[in-house]
Amino acid sequence: MNSKLYEKIETGTAHVKSRVAISNLAMKSNENLQELIEIAFDIHHELHVKAFWSLDLVGEKKLKLLIPYLDAFCEVLPKIKNDSSLRPATRIAMFLAKSNHRKNGIKLSQEQEHILIEALIDRLIQDEKVASKAYAMKALFIFGKKYDWIHEELKPILSQDYSNHSAGYKAAAKNILKKINKIKK
Repeated sequence: MNSKLYEKIETGTAHVKSRVAISNLAMKSNENLQELIEIAFDIHHELHVKAFWSLDLVGEKKLKLLIPYLDAFCEVLPKIKNDSSLRPATRIAMFLAKSNHRKNGIKLSQEQEHILIEALIDRLIQDEKVASKAYAMKALFIFGKKYDWIHEELKPILSQDYSNHSAGYKAAAKNILKKINKIKK
């Protein structure tokens, strides 16, 4: 691959300006978007992480562009092991949960919902970085508005080893637990 997008990804950095330039280029054409997604979803590709950094911004700005790739996203999310790609991937899952919950948002199939929910729960119980866990918590809280059992599962997961986690985890967990308790009243 020697496309302009590929070269941008290859020379890109974690800086916002770089990621924005790549995401903007990807959103300009279906071919560019497909190329970005192919690289991001190939977890063995050397540019997989960099591609996910920019795909995260595509999801934030124009989530509907990802609709044709939802099944592939659901397939790759549980397989991601690299912390640097896990954070943006989990953030995309959170965007999908929020959109799925909105009246005019993206509607996930029940199978897609269940795959995402399972992957997000796995992220919470595995030894992941706080940002990924925080996005997973938020997404699961939203899914829990449709599936009651999720909130019941979340409570012990978020409370377990609470004292052993970072301040960031504690703040996010406390916020989600407060929201769950508010709904239950």
